[in-house]
Amino acid sequence: MNKKKTISGFSKLSKGGKIKWMVENFFKDPEIVVRELQSYWHSNEEQQKILDNFSENTISNFPMPFGVAPNFIINDKPYCIPMVIEESSVVAAASAAAKFWMSRGGFTTKIVSTKKLGQVHFLWNGDKFKLYYHFDAIKKVLIEECFSLTKSMVKRGGGILDIELIDLTDKEEGLFQLLASFETCDSMGANFINTCLEQFAVSLKNYFKLSEHFQKEEREIEVLMSILSNYTPKCIVRASVECDIADLGKFQGGMTAEQFAKRFAMAIRIAEIDPYRATTHNKGIYNGVDAVVIASGNDFRAIEACGHAYAARNGQYESLSHCSVENGKFKFWLDLPLAVGTVGGLTSLHPIAKRSLELLENPNARELMSIIAVAGLAQNFSAIRSLVTTGIQKGHMKMHLQNILNQLKANKEEESAAVTHFADQIVSFSAVREFIEKFRIE
Repeated sequence: MNKKKTISGFSKLSKGGKIKWMVENFFKDPEIVVRELQSYWHSNEEQQKILDNFSENTISNFPMPFGVAPNFIINDKPYCIPMVIEESSVVAAASAAAKFWMSRGGFTTKIVSTKKLGQVHFLWNGDKFKLYYHFDAIKKVLIEECFSLTKSMVKRGGGILDIELIDLTDKEEGLFQLLASFETCDSMGANFINTCLEQFAVSLKNYFKLSEHFQKEEREIEVLMSILSNYTPKCIVRASVECDIADLGKFQGGMTAEQFAKRFAMAIRIAEIDPYRATTHNKGIYNGVDAVVIASGNDFRAIEACGHAYAARNGQYESLSHCSVENGKFKFWLDLPLAVGTVGGLTSLHPIAKRSLELLENPNARELMSIIAVAGLAQNFSAIRSLVTTGIQKGHMKMHLQNILNQLKANKEEESAAVTHFADQIVSFSAVREFIEKFRIE
């Protein structure tokens, strides 16, 4: 083992010290790497300090494109949606869907529910029927002893909604769970929920320790963990579009509106019944969802984990979006679990996240849920439209052409010539490279 490539006390080094150790042990050109890393530091020291404090052992920043998709009409209100994503064509696809539906009534959303969940898992080997009998009294104590933590949230219309006792002893001996539901208003609520759950654990142990309802041997309880659940199947928003089939218009290759509607609906049906297709289908939805989630300073990892679990709630992984073609109407909709916030966390700290929310006219959490779901539905619509008409690769690779040209270090004259040449040609890395090499020789 090369001991030079391991280190004790790395986190205590200054940023410069961390970089020095890293480049000297892992890079061939240390001076070049240092200059490159430093070139991505924020020119404003205060802003850089904020970014450094988001994570640990930070040595530089990792820039991502910050784009916008205009022309969204959501519940009769116009939006320009911020999107942070590196994948070619996502913002363009969302914008195209927004423009398509702008003249067809726009997008409609409905908040189905906003309940978030947390769990306290504990081991107890007493009489479970006695536990159920006394659980109402236990729940009352848990809620009362947590009030100092919840009173501020309660004033805003949130707080603890309920606590259920879940018996898991058929799966693991002595294992029980407290399943608590919360309303966290405009905050995502992770810290609030976890703080409440840890207080539940303390109160639960004290209750058993002091209770006269249980035998001495029943008063021993072991709390294993207290943590929120990122699976929030009752924090749901529905986004939808609909119009007369005839109003869908005509499509490339002479495809009629009726043909398009039937092909589109069948593509969605395939994603409903085939997990292999559903995985790629839902990934496309999250192209749109994640881009807005990141731009607004929310946790895209938690939201994706929840969405994929929700897609498998019926025992098989399936499409998150659905379509119907009936009685001359085309309807396309998406039910999505989304636990997001517009106050606290990065939403208040990240300078661009703050601008994103300002661009959206400072929405509350419910409004942001709607906007994010619409972005996912729009992305899905554009992807399926391409798949059942022209095919997705042609448009995607044309958007990717600029990335290829950048990789080949093409100058402006070469870029212009390449764009003209590939206007009616299939784009691939090898084809673009061959064209540029030939152009340079001529």
